[in-house]
Amino acid sequence: MNIAMSDLDLGDDREAHRARKRAMQLDVVFAGEAGTLATREGDVGYARDDALITGTDGERWSVARARFDQTYVPVPPLRTGRPGRYCKRPKLVWAKTMRSAMSVQLDEGRGSLRAQPGDWLVQYGKGDFGVVSASVFAQTYELLD
Repeated sequence: MNIAMSDLDLGDDREAHRARKRAMQLDVVFAGEAGTLATREGDVGYARDDALITGTDGERWSVARARFDQTYVPVPPLRTGRPGRYCKRPKLVWAKTMRSAMSVQLDEGRGSLRAQPGDWLVQYGKGDFGVVSASVFAQTYELLD
């Protein structure tokens, strides 16, 4: 199944839950040039200076630099913009367990992610979605309802 993410709002979905990312330290480097990152869910394009993040289970993902600077903080004594350990600022999101396989188109033509049954579809904002495996979701998010 292919869903138009611009038409989807998990806040209107009765099967979705409010969740919050746990405060965890993550390893971050910044891309020296544009490229493609092979994630567990699919290949994702990134631009020069975007953050390339490695999670607690070795999973990798990219975050556009402007969004990264708004949503992650360096672990002291690290200074912003340097490679090293960062934590995501607390943010409430909507999350839904996927019952069937689907493809999620990322914004700005960066690629698509494949969700399998049991994975979580996470909405960070309007039209801003990600796919998180069940095991990684259990380690890194807490359900609030």
